Amino acid sequence: MNILHVSCSSRGQVSESTRLASCIIERLLEDQPTGRVVTRAIGGASLPHVDGNYATSQQSTADVSGSGSAALSEELIGELERADVLVIGTPMHNFSLPSVLKAWIDHVARVRRTFNIAAQGKSALLADRPVFIAISSGGRFSGERARQPDFLTPYLTAVLNMIGLRDLTFFTVEGTAMGPDTLAQARTLATEALTRHFASWRLA
Repeated sequence: MNILHVSCSSRGQVSESTRLASCIIERLLEDQPTGRVVTRAIGGASLPHVDGNYATSQQSTADVSGSGSAALSEELIGELERADVLVIGTPMHNFSLPSVLKAWIDHVARVRRTFNIAAQGKSALLADRPVFIAISSGGRFSGERARQPDFLTPYLTAVLNMIGLRDLTFFTVEGTAMGPDTLAQARTLATEALTRHFASWRLA
């Protein structure tokens, strides 16, 4: 089993989203002890946005995959194609996804490479695989005590579905800015959710 871990927090290993993603990976490796983990850490400014070469590739069939950010796009898509499981660890920024995760998506959601466009709309080119998304947020955005909107999970669902990734599972640690007691409770709830899910999970 090849696991691709996309880590989006600029806080690295001390972040709640990275911590939760690591817990997910631990559960996956319990099922497949010989699994291999490839980590793509994109927090901070480590991943550039798409450039003119990439934009050209979206508007024509010209092969520009060997230059500029189109080359990086090809590298990132290759990592995704080789993965049996994708794990994304991300904070919620201003009700949505951080710009570094949007940049990664812009690289991997590429016309004629991971999806096609025809008269009937867009069609996926990637094979489906399990995707686990670990989200941390300062406030609560789900459940009865939600106090803020959520534009992150609907967007990720739509854009990952577009390229063929439909087997999505979300885990969250919410209320991280509400004090140590709330954080401890959020961690406990996340651990319980992981235990329930992986009690019967197996890689097909």
